[in-house]
Amino acid sequence: MAELTVAGRPLGSFARAPFERHQLTCLRGILTAYEKPLDGLGRYALGRGTYPHRIAVRTPLGVMRPTLRSHDDLLTATEVFCRMDYPAGDDVEVVVDVGSNIGLSALYFLTRNRRARVHLFEPDPRNLPRLRENLAGFEDRYELDEAAVSDTAGREAFGLEPTGRYGGLGWPGEKTIEVQTRAINDVLEAVLEREKHIDVLKLDTEDYEILTVRAIRPDLLGRIGRIYLDAAPAEPLYPERFTQRQYGTVLQMKHRGLDRAD
Repeated sequence: MAELTVAGRPLGSFARAPFERHQLTCLRGILTAYEKPLDGLGRYALGRGTYPHRIAVRTPLGVMRPTLRSHDDLLTATEVFCRMDYPAGDDVEVVVDVGSNIGLSALYFLTRNRRARVHLFEPDPRNLPRLRENLAGFEDRYELDEAAVSDTAGREAFGLEPTGRYGGLGWPGEKTIEVQTRAINDVLEAVLEREKHIDVLKLDTEDYEILTVRAIRPDLLGRIGRIYLDAAPAEPLYPERFTQRQYGTVLQMKHRGLDRAD
């Protein structure tokens, strides 16, 4: 028998939500971050509302209104601004955002203060104009590389699916394109040639996160404050260097001696 769903989510997840820390944080965030919290809650939990939709979200730099084109975009916005999957404090300065999608996580990092600089990597060509639209006004503080990031450089097949949220390297999408891939060590080296440290490395690459993090050289790891990856590894990654907790679907890693993101 098929499992019942609401707004594309298993019905059982709603029953578990009051007992899960990340979902309680999400509810509080919806009530405080969205200018219209009841609309945000209805869209998130019940799939209500039409799209495109410009959602008003409060940030330290004022109210931002990114454009969402689907319920999947709403899920991303809520995970970033309300559930706090990738928390960053007001002193965050340097972020590497791998798998930037339509720019919502980058918008979150850029609005923590007026100094933050974000290096973006997004290979899906359909997401790029949406990303630029959502980051309008921040062009002087972000750099976009239209490439994927993995453990090695080259060109690889990238699977596409309708929403633009879930496609990735090796994905069996409805359509496949070939994209440029950057090696994670090359990416980090290039950033650290100009910066003293990286406050946050965020990876959302649909199943390539663990492989990519495991490929990072020790000398580069020593200059990263936090690593956030949308994955649940069976064993801790670099436990001698990072404390870590599984926060819903996101592993949050904090460097034991270099954490500036709070």
